[in-house]
Amino acid sequence: MTGPTTFHFLGATASLDDIGWDEQRVDKLWRYNLHYFDDLNAAGADRRVKWHHDLLQRWVLENPAGIGTGWEPYPVSLRLVNWVKWGLAGNLLAPEVLIVLAAQARWLTKRLEVHLLGNHLFANAKALVFAGLFFRGGEAESWLQTGLRLLERETSEQILSDGGHFERTPMYHSLALEDLLDIYNVTSTYRSCVPERWEGWLAQLPDVIGRMRAWLAAMCHPDRQISFFNDAAMGIAPTPTELERYAVRLRFAPRSPGSDGVTHLISSGYVRVQSGPATAILDVAPIGPDYLPGHAHADTLSFELSLFGRRLLVNSGTSCYGAGGERQRQRGTAAHNTVVVDGRDSTEVWSGFRAARRARPFDLQISPYHATCTTISCAHDGYRWLKGRPRHTRKWSFLGNELLIEDRVDGRFNLAVARFHLHPSVTVRRLDPSGSSLELSLPGEQCVVLSCEGGKLATEEAWWHPQFGRSEVSTCVCARFEGHSLQTRIKWGQSS
Repeated sequence: MTGPTTFHFLGATASLDDIGWDEQRVDKLWRYNLHYFDDLNAAGADRRVKWHHDLLQRWVLENPAGIGTGWEPYPVSLRLVNWVKWGLAGNLLAPEVLIVLAAQARWLTKRLEVHLLGNHLFANAKALVFAGLFFRGGEAESWLQTGLRLLERETSEQILSDGGHFERTPMYHSLALEDLLDIYNVTSTYRSCVPERWEGWLAQLPDVIGRMRAWLAAMCHPDRQISFFNDAAMGIAPTPTELERYAVRLRFAPRSPGSDGVTHLISSGYVRVQSGPATAILDVAPIGPDYLPGHAHADTLSFELSLFGRRLLVNSGTSCYGAGGERQRQRGTAAHNTVVVDGRDSTEVWSGFRAARRARPFDLQISPYHATCTTISCAHDGYRWLKGRPRHTRKWSFLGNELLIEDRVDGRFNLAVARFHLHPSVTVRRLDPSGSSLELSLPGEQCVVLSCEGGKLATEEAWWHPQFGRSEVSTCVCARFEGHSLQTRIKWGQSS
């Protein structure tokens, strides 16, 4: 909230006086953000209390029950929690606001998003718990019971045994972790109001939260920001640092810094390798739950790499939702650090949130960690439906001060290209005339050499999308196969 009636969401600024609450020409996700009321609990919110009070009154007056975007179940859920938090923080919720707050909970109970499941249903359940603890009486108790019943079921379904959220996106995982920290917070504060039958489930929350914190730490780069697998962008969920601070405020023990070695997130399907100045996060995962592929990208066997604390190789990220061509491109295989066969996607992503035939990883092998030689290999069958039934196998070998990536495509195909997207801060200093090697420069002037055998290197303009509504020009290194196998070597020196 940048003024009494102005808002900046997803890289775009608009005034409520100009567009109202439901201008159809405005992107729906922007309108959703307008109705969330996140700013009530944002940094510095205490300086905007008058703005917030007036905005609450205006929403009540201008959004009649059941009409418009603001009454869809998902924005209702997020707004309900934000209003309750604002009231519990010591702000005055006017009688007419309290009436509408209760009406929203009542409305939500009849419109739970069981057809969408995933994070939507989780948000619905959280909202009912907040409403059920905020109000008193039989109806409020029924909201609380419904919310807790859904959360018990969905936590078991959505949080995997390694702590990862089942949609396998660090961004949505962060949102789910915030949700469970909030649930732990509010139920601990109002424990006497929680029926005894839920004590067992609530007692398990610290363990679930601990595993989720560990998963998120493994999926972050040394800059303490999330990696970009499936739908992921910064600026939507709280940062990992903010989530850790929240956990510590709730008296969870601080996490100790990571050390060199291999972390295999078995249930979700990612591998982190920390080896000296190199941090790599490898995608050997299924794209997500079979019945919920909406946030999946065609990124199987992709990886991200940081050196000396800075990002070198990045997946291209997510800057938009919807069903347009740009959304399709960002979900496609070519926007990730993996191999594209005959110009096709390894998983058939389509529309805005759909997927047809999916890549399935298999034959994963991980050697014991050793500072001078650690290897991980895996294959996937995402191209099996093509005429020649090609199969992609990738092996990563961490060899002291270099990373060797060995790609092989078996079967018949016309063209295979390994793509490596550079972070925008990385510059290409020189491409060898033979097309077999190039020099890269990281900020701080650390030099990295990328070379290949069995193919030719070229560069092309690309884009990195670190936030919704934001795109930065970058460079993609393309290695074209000359046969069935390609070796790409990334070698670095010591930090200056």
